[in-house]
This record gives sequence, structure tokens and C-alpha cells, in this order.
Amino acid sequence: MSAPNGTNGATAEVEPVKKIMLEGKVIAITGANRGIGLGVAECCLANGAARVYSIDIGDVGEDFEKISKEYPKRLFALKADIRNEDEVTTVVDRIVEEAGTLSGMVVNAGITNHKSALDFTKEEIERLFNINLFGAFYCARVAARTFIRLGVKGSIVFTASMASHRPNKRVPSAPYGASKAGVRNMVKTLAYEWAKHGIRVNSVSPGLVKTAMTYWVPQQPDWEQQLKYYGGIPRLAEVQELGGAYVYFLSDAASYTTSVDLQVNGVIGNPHVSEFRE
Repeated sequence: MSAPNGTNGATAEVEPVKKIMLEGKVIAITGANRGIGLGVAECCLANGAARVYSIDIGDVGEDFEKISKEYPKRLFALKADIRNEDEVTTVVDRIVEEAGTLSGMVVNAGITNHKSALDFTKEEIERLFNINLFGAFYCARVAARTFIRLGVKGSIVFTASMASHRPNKRVPSAPYGASKAGVRNMVKTLAYEWAKHGIRVNSVSPGLVKTAMTYWVPQQPDWEQQLKYYGGIPRLAEVQELGGAYVYFLSDAASYTTSVDLQVNGVIGNPHVSEFRE
């Protein structure tokens, strides 16, 4: 009987990497001009990444410029609409031309919209899915094709969400949660399909994170009471606190880790914890 993936029973010799580091790696991150993506970019640079490229439709801000000055000639921004696979292909080709390779892709760009399911317009639903799910798929596919062409055993890391595991009772969003649940399912299927190429595919599910999209969360009059209800670490996460999960998945130390979703939520929103408080 032949072994899976055409190995004919041969056991490949692997020298495990014992340190979690990104030295010499070139990482592309969608939606990294700000927010979680920029926090991940900063952590990648702090852990030795040679270059980090943000692929984003918008302009960079002060936070991006500050990190760029801290890591001169290592953080770059390229414009592309992730809903357009040709645009993503063009910028990834440019990254390879400039940097000589591509080591990892963080599929992070996404939008949120929280309201009752009955109040969503057709346009709002389609926009959520076009960016969060379809655009994510296109970016992953561009990365995989690039890895295969270059002969790179690359890593793809998606940003999912705790909303893909359970609903947020205070601010529900059926389309958002469904789009992120689709991401988690896609991770498992792509990990299975692309393992034979040495490509690993994983995801991170953040909980409550301090970004421009969540500024209103701690401003709620009953926020302190909510924290007591949920338990866990009683605050929102800083974007950099998510970075370690992405760095691990992108590193060679995770060479046998694929098809995994890692919840980084401080226990808040964990379905196996809060369900006992309902």
C-alpha cells in the first residue's frame, strides 16, 4: 500500500526547528494598514521578518508610518482590492519581484456589520461575503499558486473570528458570523488539498480586540457588568497580543501544524465557558 500524497511509504527526514522566528521570511498581510493586520505586521517584524507587505485598498495612517520608521525598509504598503483576484495576483507578483520570494500570507482583510438579520440589505450581505469569504479565498489561492511556482513550503493564516464559533448576543450579525465560519471550514479543506505541496493553512479566531471598529464596546454603560458576566480576562485585547499566534503559524516551528483554528479570546466569548452562564 502506498503512503498518502505519493510518498510510497518513504519517511522524509525533517530537522525540527526549535525556535519560533521569522528570520529571512517575506510576509504579505491583507488589510494591514491598520488594526489587527498592522499589529500582526509589527509582531512579524519584531520576530525577524525580512519584509512585510500590507495589501490594502486604503491609505496608510500615522500608526503605519510610525512602525515603518521603527523598521526602516522592511514594511511596505501596496494597493489592491482583494475582491479582484487579478489585482491580488499583480501585487503578489510585485512582492516576489522586489523581495525574491514569498514565505507567508496572512489573509486578514475583512469588514463587520452588526444588526438584526431582518434589517440587512442585499447589498450589505453581499459586501460582507465578497470581502470576508470570497476575497479571502482569492488571496489564499494566489498565495498557494505563488508558493507552488516558487517551490516554497509556505504558510497561509486566515483571520477568522469568535463570531464563527457562537453568536454575539449584544451585537448579532448572522452574515458576518456565517462568513467567518466559512473561512474556518475553508481552512480545513485547503489544508487538506495543499498539504501535498508543503503548504500549511491555519486560522486565528480573535475575541474582543481594541481597534477602530470596536471603540464603542467599552463605552457601553453596562460594560463592567458584561465583563463580570462573561468572565475571563476583563478587557479588550491589544492588537499585538494576537501577533504571537500568527507568528507561530508563519514560522518553521509550526512545520507540522495545519488545519488548526486558534482562539485568542481571553476566555471571553468562549462557547464552552459562557454557555454555563446563560
